[in-house]
Amino acid sequence: MSEKKQPGVWEGFKAFLMRGNVIDLAVAVVIGAAFTNIVNSVVKGIINPLVGAIGTQNLDSYSSCLKAPCTGTGDTATGIQIMWGSVLGATLSFVITAAVVYFLMVLPMSKFLARQAARQKAKEGTQEVIEVSELEVLKEIRDALLAQRGSGNSHN
Repeated sequence: MSEKKQPGVWEGFKAFLMRGNVIDLAVAVVIGAAFTNIVNSVVKGIINPLVGAIGTQNLDSYSSCLKAPCTGTGDTATGIQIMWGSVLGATLSFVITAAVVYFLMVLPMSKFLARQAARQKAKEGTQEVIEVSELEVLKEIRDALLAQRGSGNSHN
């Protein structure tokens, strides 16, 4: 009775790490983190000043008082404040990130893949037409040979 040796935890972990999708995911996380810094800079440097033209440049300062009296900031604050400016800033960052990812990465890649699929389909269609044409030519040759053989036998 020989027992099959189960792969160890270390071997399973190595196999998991060596899969291509794990490496791709790690690269995506690193690039995403770097990209977040760019988006945050755009929000702080461009979006916030544009919003500041209407109100204040710092979106974090927008708030509403839920329970009065709302005075002070940080640890000395009293009352209950709803900091909806922070939520608005985070939402703007998310929307900008999503738009940039979509328009600069997803849309061009999907168009590229669609063009590649169309080219591949056109190649397959051309190959099919060539194969059909070759088949028709071979049938015509066969028919001509049969006709030639048939006419050759009738002269004897």
